[in-house]
Amino acid sequence: MRKIVWLILIAVVGAAGWFAWAVLTPTEPAGQTFVLLRPGYSARRIAAELKAAGIIRSEQAFVLWHYVHPKRSLKAGEYLFDKPANIIDIQKRLRRGDVYLHTVVVPEGFTMFDVARAIEAAGLGPADDFLKEAESDTGMIADIAPHAKSLEGYLFPDTYEFTRMMTMKQMAGVMVCNFRLEASRIELDSRPTLIIGQPSEPKTSNGCAPSEVTPSTSDDPTPIERTVIMASIVERETAVSEERPLVASVYYNRLVRNIALDADPSIIYAELLAGTYTGKLHHDDMQFSSPYNTYRHAGLPPGPIGNPGRSALEAALHPAQSDYFYFVADAQGHHRFARTIEEHNKNVVAYRKAMREKK
Repeated sequence: MRKIVWLILIAVVGAAGWFAWAVLTPTEPAGQTFVLLRPGYSARRIAAELKAAGIIRSEQAFVLWHYVHPKRSLKAGEYLFDKPANIIDIQKRLRRGDVYLHTVVVPEGFTMFDVARAIEAAGLGPADDFLKEAESDTGMIADIAPHAKSLEGYLFPDTYEFTRMMTMKQMAGVMVCNFRLEASRIELDSRPTLIIGQPSEPKTSNGCAPSEVTPSTSDDPTPIERTVIMASIVERETAVSEERPLVASVYYNRLVRNIALDADPSIIYAELLAGTYTGKLHHDDMQFSSPYNTYRHAGLPPGPIGNPGRSALEAALHPAQSDYFYFVADAQGHHRFARTIEEHNKNVVAYRKAMREKK
């Protein structure tokens, strides 16, 4: 009988020693190791995934330790393991939901095509999946942009941190939410339009959720839509913040006179939509058939041609007061503005000469 007791005691001590070793001894991953734990995974499935990735020594020890703390759930998500850790440390991370965040940088002026590529480059899914979302889910901006054919213009430029568990809809929603917050800060949603002769719009929701939508009875863009469209053109025309109000003034002056905007970025965007842009504009492109071609069609294009940042939005909202109708680059990263076509032509000649001298 004593032998049986001793054997049981030895077995218990041995099992306890093994359990302590398996739980307390750190395991060092082979470099940076990512493990994706999906919603609905049981503790056993999580243990199996971690064991297969070389993160823990024993599935059984992991499950047993979890059962000691049954009220503390392990959260789904993508985790990065790059340092030695034992089962206790790992379960603490999983309970906190200390998931890996993918950084997505969206600079001012990025189109939805650029944003989609940035999403893919960050390892968050195919660019085409994000584009499908951006081109179809206009319901999230229907209250402020009822005529929008996509989320273009409302994916606010910023540095984002997304998880692999987020859907494309959720990622786009965060960007739209940022736009709404910025619009509220600069009072874009409560200002009258800058285009003469158009009525102002009632103020919309300042939060991230759309307000109730009253179907639009007009095909004309709302004041917010017009401002965002103008800001997207200004954003693509100059990276110099202090010049943007002047650039906006040129385009508003042209709109008042019903003169074509002649904005090169609008042609680039038209070709991006058609999938024909080759990376450079040529003279023949000025005849490209598209409502976005502001050389062929007077007035604003039917939608934004990129996603403007705060500076461009403010320039479109508060343009400079000027009598300029033309501008051209000066080969120094800035622009020269002109009132007449004769003055503009001189500036063009000066620009070409400066570019030749640079070469």
